[in-house]
Amino acid sequence: MVARQESHPATGAAGPAEFRAAAEQMRAAALRPEVFCEEMPAPQRIAPWSTALSADVTVDEVDLGTGRIILLHDPAGNDAWDGTFRCVAYARAEIDPELVSDPMLAAVGWTWLTEALDAHSAEYAAASGTVTSVATESFGGMADEDGTAQLEVRASWTPATDEHGVPDMKAHVEAWAELLCTAVGLPPVPEGVTAIPSRRGQRGS
Repeated sequence: MVARQESHPATGAAGPAEFRAAAEQMRAAALRPEVFCEEMPAPQRIAPWSTALSADVTVDEVDLGTGRIILLHDPAGNDAWDGTFRCVAYARAEIDPELVSDPMLAAVGWTWLTEALDAHSAEYAAASGTVTSVATESFGGMADEDGTAQLEVRASWTPATDEHGVPDMKAHVEAWAELLCTAVGLPPVPEGVTAIPSRRGQRGS
């Protein structure tokens, strides 16, 4: 995938070395073939530097989930982040409507994120977020349509950085992608098996 970095419009540069290295790691993430990932425009007013990826999880040509992950960078640091980088992630998945009534669903959804981060050794701090489940039923002229339900996870966390001030964004992107796959109900990749990288920026090929 050919990714385009989003830079602050006032500078026109590609950003500090730490940010460029982190953005390059995001592109290097190995994702499952069910995950179609491409670059998307990143917000420019939250932090001086930002870059973002979006993804869809597709099985048998059916989109089951979607999400995005944004990397923010402020070289001056941000007290709210407790660091100079911040990951902001979103994941939405179609789920069984019967699951919406489960009082543990939100807690389980959050656990999917933290367990994915831990499984990929994506060290982090100051995590926060929400988990929302929504059910939709049809009535009247649409009464014959089946009910649907979605689970949404919105989260942010501060990735740990190495001695050069660079976070291991490859691990964080792979953890976010695992969250997407878990949310849509895909079975985990067996231990010892390496996932075939997904197509990137080439939908339809």
